[in-house]
Amino acid sequence: MDKLKPSLVRQLFVLLVIIFLGFLIFKEIVPFLSGILGAITLFVILKNGMRKLENLGWKKPLAAAVLMLASFIGILVPVVLIIIMLYSKIGKFIANSEKVVAAVKDQADNLQDYLGFNISNSIDSTAITGWLSTNLQSLAGGTFTAIIAIGIMYFMLYYMLINRDKMNLILRTYIPLNDENIELIEKESDLSVKSNALGIPLVAIFQGVIALIGFLIFGVPDPFFWFAITAIGSMVPFIGSALGIVPVTLLLLSMGQNWQAIAILVYGIVVVGSTDNIVRLYILEKLASVHPLITLFGVIVGVPLFGFIGLIFGPLLISLFLLILKIYKKEYGNDYDNL
Repeated sequence: MDKLKPSLVRQLFVLLVIIFLGFLIFKEIVPFLSGILGAITLFVILKNGMRKLENLGWKKPLAAAVLMLASFIGILVPVVLIIIMLYSKIGKFIANSEKVVAAVKDQADNLQDYLGFNISNSIDSTAITGWLSTNLQSLAGGTFTAIIAIGIMYFMLYYMLINRDKMNLILRTYIPLNDENIELIEKESDLSVKSNALGIPLVAIFQGVIALIGFLIFGVPDPFFWFAITAIGSMVPFIGSALGIVPVTLLLLSMGQNWQAIAILVYGIVVVGSTDNIVRLYILEKLASVHPLITLFGVIVGVPLFGFIGLIFGPLLISLFLLILKIYKKEYGNDYDNL
C-alpha cells in the first residue's frame, strides 16, 4: 500500500486550516457582508474619478474624502429617505391590510357577473394579510440592519481608494491564480459591478419616473410612495412595474375611480412597459448585460440576506460567484481534461 507523501500531508493540513479559519471568519462577517460589497461597489465606481483627481494634483486623502462625501449625498441619502418612507407606509399598509383585501374582494364581486364565476370566495383575506405582514416587515426590518455596515463600508472604501496600487499588489500576491486570470477577474468584475450597481438602478429609477408622471396625471394617492414601489418592482424580473401598477389600479377601483383605474392600467402597460424596453436597450449598450435569471436569483438571495439593498447586492453576489466558477474552469479545466 502506497503511503502518502509527507509534503502532500502538510499541504492537506494547511488547506484544512485555511478552510476552517475561512469558515469562521466568513460566519462572523456575514452580518456586515453588505458593507464589504458596498465598499467594493463604490470603489469600482469611484476609482476612475480618484485617478483623475490625483492627475489634477489633489492629495489622496482629500480626493478620497470628496468622492466619499459625494457618494454619501448622491447615493446613500436618497436610499435612506426612500427606506424611511417605505418603512412608514408599509407599517400603515399592514395595519390596514385587511381593509385593502376586503376592498379587493368587493371589486371581485362586481366582476363576477361579467366572468361567470365567483372570484371573491377563492380569496383568503386572512392568509393574504398574514403573508403581506410577514414579508413586508422582513423586507423593511432587514433594511435597517444594513445601516450598521455603512461605517465599515466607508472605512474600507477610504483605504481602498488611497491604497489602490498597494491593494492590487496584495491581491496578486495572495490570490492563487496566474496574472492572466487575475486581470480577467478585474475586467469582468468591473463590468459586473457597474451593470448591477448602475444599470439596474438607472433603469428602475427611469421607469419609476415615467410611472410617477402617470400617477400625478390620474390623481393617485401617495404618488411618490407608488413611484418607489414601481422602481423596486422594476429591479425584479418577471414582475417589473406591475408591482406598482396593479395595486394602484386596485386602489383606484376600491375608491370608485373606475375610469382612472382603467387609464392607469393602460398607461402602465403601454407607456411604462414600452419605455422600459427602450431604456434597457440604451443602457445595456453602455454597460454589460445582466441575465434576468441572475437578477431573479440575486433578489431571492439578496433580500433575505441584506434587506432592501439586496435588490442590488444580490445580483452582484451571484455575478461574482459565476465569475469565480468561470475563472476556476479556465485555471484548472485542462487538468481535469487530462485525467
